[in-house]
Amino acid sequence: MIEQDTIAAIATAVGEGGIAIIRVSGPQAIAGVNHIFSSKQPLTEAQSHTIHYGHIVDPATGEQEEEVLISIMRGPRSFTAEDVVEINAHGGVIAVARVMDLLLQQKDIRIAEPGEFTKRAFLNGRIDLMQAEAVIDLIRSKSDRAFAVARKQAEGVLSNKIKDLRQNVIELLAHIEVNIDYPEHDVEAMTSQYIREQCEKTIVDIDKLLKTASEGKILREGILTAIVGRPNVGKSSLMNTLTQENRAIVTDIPGTTRDVIEQYVTLNGIPLRLLDTAGIRETNDIVEKIGVERSRDAIVDADLILFMLSGNEPLQAEDKELLSSLVGRSVIVIVNKTDLEQKLQLDEVMPFLHSGSLVKMSMIKQEGLDQLEAAISGMFFEGKLEANDLTYVSNVRHISLLKKSRQSMQDAIEATYMGIPIDVIQIDARLAWEALGEILGDEAGDSLIDQIFSQFCLGK
Repeated sequence: MIEQDTIAAIATAVGEGGIAIIRVSGPQAIAGVNHIFSSKQPLTEAQSHTIHYGHIVDPATGEQEEEVLISIMRGPRSFTAEDVVEINAHGGVIAVARVMDLLLQQKDIRIAEPGEFTKRAFLNGRIDLMQAEAVIDLIRSKSDRAFAVARKQAEGVLSNKIKDLRQNVIELLAHIEVNIDYPEHDVEAMTSQYIREQCEKTIVDIDKLLKTASEGKILREGILTAIVGRPNVGKSSLMNTLTQENRAIVTDIPGTTRDVIEQYVTLNGIPLRLLDTAGIRETNDIVEKIGVERSRDAIVDADLILFMLSGNEPLQAEDKELLSSLVGRSVIVIVNKTDLEQKLQLDEVMPFLHSGSLVKMSMIKQEGLDQLEAAISGMFFEGKLEANDLTYVSNVRHISLLKKSRQSMQDAIEATYMGIPIDVIQIDARLAWEALGEILGDEAGDSLIDQIFSQFCLGK
């Protein structure tokens, strides 16, 4: 159901700033703002996509409250496809609050819910649900490449691919319908071979998209990366080096880090969600013991483990125990302190590597960072990321629905070999079509839509 009331919200971050923007959308947007605006020309007479200078005035007293610039965008040529007004005011908290208060005093204007502007754009057909979700990704992007991927999705590049898939399926459904309803007509025979060919073609196209899913998910959410090892091997120093700030306390005292410290960082365009963990060792200190348990939990949840060893110490029994527990995981072994006398025998480490990598580093000399970036990129991406290909499936919901659609196509193929009537096979094809439609929002229920838009910030 398309909303008919008028909403308003602060579209910029709360706090001090040069400019703050208050966004108003709905049938009473222009008239409502005009009621508290003083200028040579009434906003109700203004043309679309124009900017007007004037003052916000308290209608009850006639007193000028704020000097503003106001942008007018008449629907449907606006983001929400409704009349939209944006008030550009000074960025002070008090100034913005006063303007918002005057707006909300009018009975026809209410405060917007989180994501309601984008929700209206979706409900009014301005964008599809996949494009709407890309708006969240634009806001939350942790790297330039993640931003570029989200921007392409917001522009509808990925939506168009889903629409093409859906068109293929609907054509298959149309052939089946004709064959069922009008068998006497001279149409293309709806044979099992034809159904298999069309389903297989759709599966191939879906697989092309799913092939990008792991990389797209990484670009969207980052690689959950745990830095683990014994105390004093350089874990916190690596954290500070990667983040370029003193995020973690570094001392020569073992057990300095007592809890898991989290920070985002981007290496060579790859976003990492870094977890600096407490040194894992046997301890009687109650607080440190809790930190060690949290470190073990972080290892279980991590996508990537950076296991640190000290190059100027022999391999310890605790090191071997930890390395043995990481078999089958994505692990990069980092030998730190290469600037000191080397006492670590690499021959003892190599049997534990399996499919992992080994990188030598010196936190003091800032050596080995390039090798670490290359190791991470090689582990999670098939070669170098293509600079021009930004069509990544990155949203977990989209990935799940693509897999569901693929399975329905596969079920239809198997049904043809089993000799199942085509009117039953039609059900599988329709399920595939509906799953693809749910990605775009065509088949999405109200509860799903509300859940998605509740993740937005207020004013977006």
